[in-house]
Parts: sequence; C-alpha cells; structure tokens
Amino acid sequence: MRDGVKVKLGLHLSIAGTIDRVVDRAVERGCDTLQMFSRNPRGWRSKKLSFREVESFRKKLKQSGIWPVVIHTSYLLNLASPKEDVYRKSVEALGDELRRAGELGVPYVVTHLGSHLGHGKKEGSKRIIASVNNSFSEVDNKVVLLLENTAGTRNSTGSSFEDIEYIASRIKDRERIGVCLDTAHAFAAGYDLVSRGAVEHTLRRFDETIGLKELKLVHLNDSKQGLGSRLDRHEHIGMGKIGERGFRNILKSPLGRLPLILETPVDERRSDVENLKVVRELAK
Repeated sequence: MRDGVKVKLGLHLSIAGTIDRVVDRAVERGCDTLQMFSRNPRGWRSKKLSFREVESFRKKLKQSGIWPVVIHTSYLLNLASPKEDVYRKSVEALGDELRRAGELGVPYVVTHLGSHLGHGKKEGSKRIIASVNNSFSEVDNKVVLLLENTAGTRNSTGSSFEDIEYIASRIKDRERIGVCLDTAHAFAAGYDLVSRGAVEHTLRRFDETIGLKELKLVHLNDSKQGLGSRLDRHEHIGMGKIGERGFRNILKSPLGRLPLILETPVDERRSDVENLKVVRELAK
C-alpha cells in the first residue's frame, strides 16, 4: 500500500504449454499485472494462435482481474539494424506482435529499440521510425507500442529521454506510441533514482522532454552496476545500486501509480514471488 493505494505489481512469465497457461501462473504468484512473450523469443518464426487458445486466454484473463497485460517483443528484434535481412525480419516480427496482441485483447506491446551497430544514432533512429510507421500502416488496431529506454550500452539507441522523444515525435500515429521506463536501464544511463530529490529531478526531466502522460509502464528492476555505468545488469529489488532507499522513493513517486513489471533474477538468493513481497513491503 502507498498512501492507501495498492501498487499494481506483476512479473514476466512463461507461456510454456499453451499461451493461456501464463494467466494461471500469474494468478498462482499473486500478480496484479503481467508481461509475457507471445511466441518463441529466440526464433524468428511464430506459430499461429489457435481459436481455442485465444478464447481460453481471454476467458482466464477476464476471470483473473489481472490488468493490463503486456507482450514483450522477441530478443532477436533489432529495429535499428543496418543489416537488411535482420531489419526485414524485425519489421515483420513487430507487425506480427501487434496482430497477436490485438487477437488476444492485450493493450500494450513493449520493444527495445535496438543497436545501430556503429552506423550512428541518427541512422539507427531513422530505421526505427520507418519500421514503426510501416508496422502501424500494416496493422490497424488499438494496440499501443511502448518504446523502452536502454542502458546506454555501445551502439544502442534510446538511452536518453531526448532520443526516445525524437523517435516518438516522428511516428505518424502518435496515439499508438507510449513509453516503458526501465529503472535499471535509466540508472545505468545516468538518471539518478536513489534520493527523493533525485527521483523528482529525473521525472521532471522526463515530463519536460516526453511528458509523463506518455509513460504507461515501469519495468521495476534494481541495477548491479552503478549510476551511469551503461551496463545492463538487473538485480533483485533492494540488493543493487538503487537499493531499498531508491525503491521506497520510486514507489512514492508517480511511477508507483503505474503498472510495475519485475524482470529480476531468479536464483538461490530470492525467487520472483519473494521480490514481489519485498516491493509490497517497501511500498507500505
């Protein structure tokens, strides 16, 4: 609870078996919201969703009260790639994810923006813009694509709020674009999220650059590496460099009112359910 308001927490969960089983897993873990892949994240091909799968998923989701649900695009996608074969497959896969989300009644698809592989941020951004515009022209539904900020690793695009706004502002159907803020990525990219003042300053910068109304989802992750490290290394909540102090302040901020998806490790130190419990304790 945060000032009498329940935080909306969830996990990224497996779709192993049939896709409707991901809802069962979310219910078992006590999730309020949910993120998933809609297909094999390590392959380009996708199996068409059957009518039975879609109906079962929609029915279970409605009964569970879990909302919203988010589809994360495949690890293989690189919308900024200068390699034509990879770029073509990435654009096709993005369109496929938007279609699948529409079939399943999922409101959001979140995607990494990719790597320009040394060809420059401007060229990478140009390709991302073209890929999203193409996908939206091919898939006419109400699914919103969420652009996820990156940690600023070498050749990546989208680590700064300015980079994300540059891309978003050039999408023809801006109403179908939103932002997913990953706390570990933001911290690694140099946006401080530890003290109350730092969180307020970071969110003010976001609001002035992009607008807080565009922020639809938070990936709530701690960072193994320090502020501005530009290394994408997720850690258990409170065990990393953002720490418990940082997450208390994050949860008290406007970020705490958004759907929060944890992408933390699962190891002998802590399970995903235990991470949910820690966040709920910090939110009190």
